[in-house]
Parts: sequence; structure tokens; C-alpha cells
Amino acid sequence: MQILSIPEKPPEKHVSITAGEHLIGEFVGDARGATLIVFGSVHGNEAGGALALQKIAGILPAFAPKLRGRVYFLAGNTRAIAKGVRFIDSDLNRHWSLENIKHNRPHSQITTKRAEDLEQTELLTILENILTTARGEVYALDLHSTSADGVPFATVGDTLRNRDFAQKFPITILLGIEEQLDGTILEYLNNLGTVTLGYEGGQHFAGQTIKNHEALCWLALVNSGILPKEDLPDFEKHEEILKDATGARRIVEIRYRHAITETDEFKMELGYENFQPVKHGEVLANDRRGAIRAGESGLILMPLYQSLGEDGFFLGREVAPFWLKLSGFLRRLNVAGLMRFFPGVRKSPFDDETLEINTRIAWLFPLQIFHLLGFRKRRWRDNKLIVSRRKFDTKSPFVKNQE
Repeated sequence: MQILSIPEKPPEKHVSITAGEHLIGEFVGDARGATLIVFGSVHGNEAGGALALQKIAGILPAFAPKLRGRVYFLAGNTRAIAKGVRFIDSDLNRHWSLENIKHNRPHSQITTKRAEDLEQTELLTILENILTTARGEVYALDLHSTSADGVPFATVGDTLRNRDFAQKFPITILLGIEEQLDGTILEYLNNLGTVTLGYEGGQHFAGQTIKNHEALCWLALVNSGILPKEDLPDFEKHEEILKDATGARRIVEIRYRHAITETDEFKMELGYENFQPVKHGEVLANDRRGAIRAGESGLILMPLYQSLGEDGFFLGREVAPFWLKLSGFLRRLNVAGLMRFFPGVRKSPFDDETLEINTRIAWLFPLQIFHLLGFRKRRWRDNKLIVSRRKFDTKSPFVKNQE
């Protein structure tokens, strides 16, 4: 077992760790059980995730005889962690495109000098070994933190399996944010069939952030079925930590992402926190083109108060439990499979989980209908709206004999 030394605050000088040493801890009980993979510090300036895993890795060997599965703790961007920066050459959590994965697979003949290409190759080597040897359900957590202070929350790709797992935790859940982003590590794993959950545990260097990450990981061991609840003496304590940090539990749907580039000269207005209400027309930020106003009233999420990043802020709104239940009911009936028979809608010839919509014909169908059925990723191509949903919505490729 390897334990990395991670800085708890922005380092004043280079932190000496060995590049490429991703494995913080590996713990195998009954290999026929579930697999839990947890990433910490995929962004190198978010040290809390790796620190939490380091702490748990020092304790978990005492529970090894009771484990009904496999557990892997992985440091994300080791080269960026060493420098205390978000990334070196490119954002590792936007790096998991099909093209990059193809280039950076183990034994690829393509050479590169980009740090995140090397990081990806190293992680792919580990992940491919874990996934090909899995004999039960596979769960993946990604621990993050934010530059602004505020309430912690989970980000969940919209499959029913992801929802079911996330709702076992006393946390606020964001639906649809992962579908707004391209190339995240959880999107890659979700598309392979793993159950995924991202967690924003708090402000980057707050001590409470590390405690929140620790509590989430301990509960994940129980909620995945790997560690029996009765064998974790502090189960209630970990639940209380998350409850106290979260406050009122809610499910929020992401409605808008404000994407930025380095040339935008984006600057967030001061004082915003996660889940703070904003009003339509309110000035949220400025860039070289002028004021950036809220396009609708709602809740602001992840306002950017650091130098690097591709997301200025997000806007969301709370979702009533009724709509989640209706969504689950319709999706288990596979109503989505009937959508291609409606006027102006056809299944993509390239992907069974993608629909092409001629909005001049199918204008009667609001996006909320597609959201209910899991089609949250959208883009325009040749004047057509392309909507996609994630694979393995209700069934796992890792578990046999599912009803």
C-alpha cells in the first residue's frame, strides 16, 4: 500500500511526491463482492480528497477481514498535486474524450509530453485491470472541493442506478451537471456501466471538507454493501457529519452552465456561495464583453473564484420528488424507446441512446419531457437538436442474472 504526502494548503514550494504513484490504498476482502473506486484530487489544488483517502487508508486494514468486496483509493493528478495547482497542461477532469482515451491507452504507440496524457495512461492501466476483474457491481466516487465556500453537494449522472445509490446518503444531489460537461472521468466510467457519484465537499482547504470526504467514503463502503453497517461503529457519526454539513436535503436540476475560456477575462462578482438564490437579470459576473446577467431566477452553483477553470458558474432549480418518481416509473417502462416513433424524432444511426430532433416538427415536446426520460445531454448539429442519455440506466453490465 502506498500513501502519498499531500499538502493541506497551497504549498509555498514544490511538494516532493513521485509522479505516477496513484494507488493510495488497495483492500480486497471477498473478491466476488462489489468494487468501490474512490478518486481524490483529480484537480491538484483540491487536496482534501486525497488527504481524506490517506487517512482512511491508515484505518481500513483493521476492517479487511470484514470486507465483502474490493476497495481502491486513487490519487488523481499526481503531477499537479505535487505543485499544488489545478492541472499542468490541461484539465484532467475534461481529458476523458474518446480521442484522448484512444491515444493514451496502455501500450499505445503515440508519444506525448503533456502531463495529463501521462496521468491518463497511468490511470487507465489501473482502471482497466480493476474493471476487467470485477465480479460484482462497481461504484466510483470522485472527491472534489470548490473555490467558494458553501454547502457541500453531490453531482450525479442521470441514471436510475446512480440516483438510487446517491439517495442512500444524507446529501444534496445535483442532476444534470455531468451532462453539461465533456470529458470527465466519471462520464467515462459511467458509460462503461459503473455507478458513479461526484462530491463537492466544501471549500478547498477547510478542515471540514476533509471530514466531509471521510464521512462520505465510510458511508459508501456500507451503501455499496462492501462493509456491513453493524461492523462500522461510527456509522451514525459519519451520517451526522454529512447531515450537519448539508442541512436540508434537496435535489437540484442544473439548468445552465456558463462556460469560459482564458481569453474571456471572466471575473465573478464577489460574495456568491453555492445554492444562493439569484434573480433573473442579476449581474453575476463580468468579462471583456461586459456584464453577465442571470438568464433566469434560480440557485447559483460553483461560482469561480480561482484563476483556472472552464466553468464560470451554474444555475439550477429544485426538483420536486413527484417528478423523480414519475421519471423512474416511465424509464422502467422504457417509454424512451417509443420516442423515436413521434413526428420529428428519430433514433441516431450512430448511437442507440441518442435521438435527433427536428424542432420545426417536434416543437411541441419541451426539453423537460426528454429530461424525464434521461435525455439530458444536448447539442446542435446541422440544425437538429441532438439529445442523449446514459447507457446502463437500470441494469449493470457487471452483475449477472438481473431481473
